[in-house]
Amino acid sequence: MPFNIALSGLNAASKDLEVTANNIANTATTGFKGSRTQFAELFNAAGPNLSSSQTGSGVRLTNVAQQFTAGSIETTNNSLDFAISGGGFFTLHDGKGYSYTRAGAFQKDQNGYVMNANGQRLQVYPPVAGGGFDNSTLTDLQLVTSQNAAKATDLVQMSLNLPSNATPPAAAFDPLNNPLSYNQATPFTAYDSLGATHSGVVYFVKDPAANVWNASLYVDGTSTGASQRLTFNSSGALVAPASGRLSFPAVSVSPGANPMQLTLDMSKATQFGNTYAASAINPNGYPTGILSSIDVSREGVVQAKYSNGQTASLGQLALAQFSNEQGLRQLDNTNWAASYDSGTPVMGAAGGGTFGNVQAGALEASNSADLTAQLVNMIKAQRNYQANAQVISVDNQLTQTVINIRN
Repeated sequence: MPFNIALSGLNAASKDLEVTANNIANTATTGFKGSRTQFAELFNAAGPNLSSSQTGSGVRLTNVAQQFTAGSIETTNNSLDFAISGGGFFTLHDGKGYSYTRAGAFQKDQNGYVMNANGQRLQVYPPVAGGGFDNSTLTDLQLVTSQNAAKATDLVQMSLNLPSNATPPAAAFDPLNNPLSYNQATPFTAYDSLGATHSGVVYFVKDPAANVWNASLYVDGTSTGASQRLTFNSSGALVAPASGRLSFPAVSVSPGANPMQLTLDMSKATQFGNTYAASAINPNGYPTGILSSIDVSREGVVQAKYSNGQTASLGQLALAQFSNEQGLRQLDNTNWAASYDSGTPVMGAAGGGTFGNVQAGALEASNSADLTAQLVNMIKAQRNYQANAQVISVDNQLTQTVINIRN
């Protein structure tokens, strides 16, 4: 009997060593969750009249329980490294099914899809028109590598002051040849439908009539048509046109591009004092842009930034939680799959409910990285193994003694 009890102890200590060794081996594994062994006493007894002197029959392994405590978060220089500060798992898809992980080391393939080292693609909620995300649908996160299309300039907002004491030029209006034929010139840069840049200039000429100015628009040295009138009141505020906008005829620009038609928003123009000042000249439109960087917010919103200053939402990271994390089925590569014991995943976004926040440029370290604690466990398991081996040795000696007596 002692032999069998000690043998069960050897098996238990061996399993304890195995689990501890695995924890130690994965101290540097991103997102790894360590495990611990759980044991229970064996007791062979039956019937209603059990003796109080009944002894146990050994030990058995009841469970190898994963420990889902968070590992420390370590910053990196990779914009596609993500860590979750709090609850939740990243959702992955490999074309066959979903799996879940805390290891947020990702990269992109030749088509721009964000995936882990095993080719499993990171899942997001897709953006919807008008803003927000469709949290009923999961899709692969793809970094759009194509260029961001140009937007042609069609409106120029001008906040400026024209001097109230200006006098009309004596020379006939000829801005390209005679700078004395106008009072002020305000340049700006415009973009056509293909993203090419063009030089725009608004020439302001004081009209002989009181509080009246004439504005002429040139693009790349070409006039866009007749001048248009601005009228101010005695307080210096613009009164005509009532909308504050001057619309000029379209002008041909680059070959293949649409004709450029510009409107000047002069609603913030004034006529005060004796000084010309342009506080803000803001044309809309932008050139073609290429992907320059990726930004991921604490809420897991993935935004592409382009060289033309534009941004585009690519999705929101889809996180998963489980009612019983201990019931998750462990897979290779620090991945887990849902099981009957874990329950179905509860999906959500970072920062919502009990979901943690996402930290970009960071990774979650192994939660078994405390080597001191792991080595202590290893020594305890080793001593348990040695003690049970000693019991077997003693039992063998007793058996041999009995045999010698009989002989």
